[in-house]
Amino acid sequence: MLKAFSSSVLQGRLQRIPAGFLGSGGERKAPIFRILGSLRSSNGRNSSFCKRVFFCSESGDGSDPVDAAKPAVEVEAAENENAEEVDSKSASAIVSTNPRPEDCLKVLVLPLPHRPLFPGFYMPIYVKDPKLLAALVENRKRSAPYAGAFLIKEEPTTDSSPASASETEKNIYDLKGEELLKRLHEVGTLAQITSIQGDQVVLIGHRRLRITEMVEEDPLTVKVDHLKDKPYDKDDDVIKATSFEVISTLRDVLKTSSLWRDHVQTYTQHIGDFNYPRLADFGAAISGANKFQCQQVLEELDVYKRLKLTLELVKKEMEISKIQESIAKAIEEKISGEQRRYLLNEQLKAIKKELGLETDDKTALSAKFRERLEPNKERCPPHVLQVIEEELTKLQLLEASSSEFNVTRNYLDWLTALPWGNYSDENFDVHRAQIILDEDHYGLSDIKERILEFIAVGKLRGTSQGKIICLSGPPGVGKTSIGRSIARALNRKFYRFSVGGLADVAEIKGHRRTYIGAMPGKMVQCLKNVGTANPLVLIDEIDKLGRGHAGDPASALLELLDPEQNANFLDHYLDVPIDVSKVLFVCTANVVEMIPNPLLDRMEIIALAGYITDEKMHIARDYLEKTTREACGINPEQVEVTDPALLALIENYCREAGVRNLQKHIEKIYRKIALQLVRQGVTNEPSPSASVQVVEANESKEKAIEEPNETVPEGQTCIESEKATSHEQANETPTESDSTKVGDQVSCTDDQPLDSVGNAKSETGQETDASKIVEKVVVDVPNLSDFVGKPVFHAERIYDQTPVGVVMGLAWTAMGGSTLYIETTLVEQGDGKGALQLTGQLGDVMKESAQIAHTVARAILLEKEPDNPFFANTKLHLHVPAGATPKDGPSAGCTMITSLLSLAMKKPVRKDLAMTGEVTLTGRILPIGGVKEKTIAARRSDVKTIIFPSANRRDFDELATNVKEGLEVHFVDDYNKIKDLAFNTEQGTEK
Repeated sequence: MLKAFSSSVLQGRLQRIPAGFLGSGGERKAPIFRILGSLRSSNGRNSSFCKRVFFCSESGDGSDPVDAAKPAVEVEAAENENAEEVDSKSASAIVSTNPRPEDCLKVLVLPLPHRPLFPGFYMPIYVKDPKLLAALVENRKRSAPYAGAFLIKEEPTTDSSPASASETEKNIYDLKGEELLKRLHEVGTLAQITSIQGDQVVLIGHRRLRITEMVEEDPLTVKVDHLKDKPYDKDDDVIKATSFEVISTLRDVLKTSSLWRDHVQTYTQHIGDFNYPRLADFGAAISGANKFQCQQVLEELDVYKRLKLTLELVKKEMEISKIQESIAKAIEEKISGEQRRYLLNEQLKAIKKELGLETDDKTALSAKFRERLEPNKERCPPHVLQVIEEELTKLQLLEASSSEFNVTRNYLDWLTALPWGNYSDENFDVHRAQIILDEDHYGLSDIKERILEFIAVGKLRGTSQGKIICLSGPPGVGKTSIGRSIARALNRKFYRFSVGGLADVAEIKGHRRTYIGAMPGKMVQCLKNVGTANPLVLIDEIDKLGRGHAGDPASALLELLDPEQNANFLDHYLDVPIDVSKVLFVCTANVVEMIPNPLLDRMEIIALAGYITDEKMHIARDYLEKTTREACGINPEQVEVTDPALLALIENYCREAGVRNLQKHIEKIYRKIALQLVRQGVTNEPSPSASVQVVEANESKEKAIEEPNETVPEGQTCIESEKATSHEQANETPTESDSTKVGDQVSCTDDQPLDSVGNAKSETGQETDASKIVEKVVVDVPNLSDFVGKPVFHAERIYDQTPVGVVMGLAWTAMGGSTLYIETTLVEQGDGKGALQLTGQLGDVMKESAQIAHTVARAILLEKEPDNPFFANTKLHLHVPAGATPKDGPSAGCTMITSLLSLAMKKPVRKDLAMTGEVTLTGRILPIGGVKEKTIAARRSDVKTIIFPSANRRDFDELATNVKEGLEVHFVDDYNKIKDLAFNTEQGTEK
């Protein structure tokens, strides 16, 4: 990187460098090798009269420090600004130095913001101060083209954010006189002005200067002292070694950095004297060090220390070059590796395509869609096949990167995934269906009968037509599970989706394909998921459909559920007709009145009124308790829930029509039992070490059964820790011959434990398995509250003997049926004070019924006792208890009239009587709803006699026998018959 002439200091060291290393004289080697070769072969002639070399550092424009150190190869030597560009060597010729530089003792100050100027180097700077620029031009005209270049100090500031280069220069231009002088470093460089072009001034450094005092403020002019290097011994070995280390480091940097090669090439074109001070200045000038480190080298007059500082800078530059090389190599390897992998993949694709092993994406997609459609192609409608073929042709013409390509691909994906004409084989075996329905549900005979009728019709026709069945009833009665059982009985696929709160029509009919993220509706998704065109679809909570800004989903369901239209159901996304007429739709609802009438008209309503106490007992024993016990990991012999406790649980905690709340309470009981057993140290998991013994014990038990002579002695048995796998095992209870009972504890021991190899242990050996004592948990009425808390409900019958003015009525609620008392009492009497006051949070309908009852009661009393002015002169108060519960409905008229007449005639009503029915002003009894719910409520309250309107006779006759059992029911069509039943013990009406 350096080229030097002969030097007595360097010759001795260079003579020891091998000639082969430096190369022969005729070869063109790297510049640094040519420099060292010239130093090795040069003689001892004096080099002090050699040509002077000048370098330019382009740091005045605020560029990067590395670029700032790049010397200019071609610089104009002539003063004429419009001269033609000349050859690089002539441009770098020695500039006239008349007058001599040492004669300049007073110079103009040129502040340098970025890097100091080293002697022998070029530097272009921009002078923004017009006075300073004018003074420089004037000095140049006077043949005194010299100025002092001094580096600016760092501006003292409290702000942590560094100032930009433009802001720094702007601050420098604002400084004048003393302020500028304080911001300058004392040591600078005497610079010769070679050219001025506009505001750009090109400087050449000559020698070091130190400011002594200020002469003028604007432009700043100072007196200076010329600095000389301190004397040094050229033959000092330390200085020699340091200089050669600098040269060696520069040579290493030359191999890695192309920027440094430009510096060397420039230097080799201009041969100049090369000594130790110049070497130090050269290394510092072309390094990428910051300005303060370079200024430190400039201020150092000790040659040895200056060489050491320069060596640190070039060593740091070497490390930076190595890091740069490693970064470039890593990035190059990564890029080349990815490019190589890409090229290999492309070549592999091309080879596979030529061999026919692989096709392009479009062809592969088309083949996949055709292969998926092939099984159902014969059954697929012609119009659908035509659409699929058109879309496949369109897919081949589209670019794979276009958005339309993805839309078409998704559309074909849905079209080919649907089960066109693919129907599952239905099972029309009525007996099998009866068994499945009985396994899953207890009771519900009317529902099961309707399902069996549907299966029977399908068997006679050979095919089943889709129907729309709506199961209505209170929560927890098993509407959703009935739908699943129907699907299992018919061997159909089952799909459920809830429409509760649904307010977007697109969920039913799908989105248009033009929308982003468009999807088909629920029906199309169902067909894709189940894979058959005749599934059972359960539409849950159809009475809770919403209606929002996106349309009315209830109206959208009309096309889906209407048997006359759903053979050509049109989804907005697919835009082709779909036949869903073979689909069996089962809807569920809590309140039928909430379903829109057009939608309700297309359904067949099947009401589930709920379960009576006997049915709940069977469900709890046969279904809920068994399932919960297995889920909690409890063995049947570890717990017992008595029938009275289960009855109390149903009567006092779970009175609602369904069994969901009953299941929650049973789960609560068994969770507490599980915790109690674990606290006692009971575990039902077999230990790994005892697994062999359990298996062998089972084998011995099987042998004992097969060979009656080899039986287990009485009082000794082996109880398996596994759960019972059948209903019969769950109901088994250990007998006295199987276990030894001590109070509530059951002790089970092994008579002859087996070791790991199946051999019996010796009689003298100790038993390895201690006998386990399991305390059996019994849940009975006294301790039921410990498991489920205090009772929620109390007996609905609050009177053993009903007082005067009190009558029990029957009501329907969303949770099933219930009984309620209607009470009437006298407030005050007086002439003309007849009035009626109502309380109990009654709705508008019940308030009207009370007014009608008051009028009818007055008419009946006037007819029976003309001289009794009770209603005309008495203020009455009619109250329906449980005022926190809103009550409204048209079936309390009979009860209200009876309550008013009881008070007027001062006769109590029969204690075992309950009634329901709406009355007109003429005394006619109108039909009511919820016959089964009200009948169940009457049985729960120990009512013996019920009065129903005659119009509800058929509804009552359709009830199951176990619901009607033990009840005396009278059907009336006129209130006079109710009056005779309520106040007389004789029975003279139709039953």
